[in-house]
Amino acid sequence: MRYVKWVIIGLFWLSVAAFLHYTLPQRDIVRIVNTYEERQELNDWTRIFWSRPDDQSVNIINRDVQFIQGVTPEGRPRVYRNEDTSWSWPPYFKFDTANLYTEANDAISSKDKPEWVAVTHYGWRNEFLSIFPNAVEIKPVAGPDVRLIPWFNIVILTLLAALFWAIWVRWRRFRQRRIDPVIEDVEDSLYAAGEAIEERRGRFRRWLDSWKSK
Repeated sequence: MRYVKWVIIGLFWLSVAAFLHYTLPQRDIVRIVNTYEERQELNDWTRIFWSRPDDQSVNIINRDVQFIQGVTPEGRPRVYRNEDTSWSWPPYFKFDTANLYTEANDAISSKDKPEWVAVTHYGWRNEFLSIFPNAVEIKPVAGPDVRLIPWFNIVILTLLAALFWAIWVRWRRFRQRRIDPVIEDVEDSLYAAGEAIEERRGRFRRWLDSWKSK
């Protein structure tokens, strides 16, 4: 039973970590090399990884999606989709897909004369499932070695940690005041009942032994 409890707790925290990792913004330093538009099929379960900017997209099985291609300073490819999030989740309230596409095209550069930008995005990249992170902002940076501190993520994670700590402390106090005394009373009652039953068994055995001696 104890192992089941820890497995459930582990799965809960793993789900929380995955949710935060997918939802919170991340930033990549890249050199943009190309932009393009491609029709994507949305008729399977992977459509949850694509934006739903309007009610009509719920019934659409395919649509054209803009993509931004980049290369990291280490030469690794990065591909981002460019979709509005509107009022849906995650709450980035992105309505400027066309503007971002224009900025990406304007930032295209070559190996010989690279222009480095920080692409803010959320989501995951998976080649097997054909899912892409969604770019929400592009900003020029001084160079490929610039250090970006994720202040927003630090604040959000700190607030969440404080919230979980407060909930845990209140739950612990509630358990100590209300639940533990009840459990102790039940255990004492069961212990007393067990002793009473054992005493009756002892009396019954002594009664039987008295008849055997006769």
